[in-house]
Amino acid sequence: TFTGHTGRVWGIDYSVFDNCQLICSGSYDHIVRIWDIETNKQIQSFNGHSSCVYGVKFSQYHYHSHHHNVVCSSSSDKTIRFWDIKENQQLKIFNGHASGVIGIEFSPFNNGRYLCSGSFDKTICLWDVETSKSLHAFNGHTNY
Repeated sequence: TFTGHTGRVWGIDYSVFDNCQLICSGSYDHIVRIWDIETNKQIQSFNGHSSCVYGVKFSQYHYHSHHHNVVCSSSSDKTIRFWDIKENQQLKIFNGHASGVIGIEFSPFNNGRYLCSGSFDKTICLWDVETSKSLHAFNGHTNY
């Protein structure tokens, strides 16, 4: 059992970095937390979002390309943020949605270089993680 969030947990992800098993979680309390499974201890937290965190995913792209342990989070504050776990800092912010970002998913190819995000604005955006550019916004959904 991992304790620490003061609101509902909306998203979790699991990964192994440097032989360390980690879980990340995002919550209604606006915080992203990182946990070490072996010790059951929280090793990091990030509180840069101004609203509920819906999605969290570890970035295999940053690990394989730059040997950085990075978690990505999406929020109802309309942003997607990248956090460096070891350096305890925000790396970048993606702005582009007109409403809250519900879900995120890294591509299963190119070591996860591309990120898709789904929003309450009824769009899906495709991002290039390396260049931090929005490549395309897919429209057509009639609901989020």
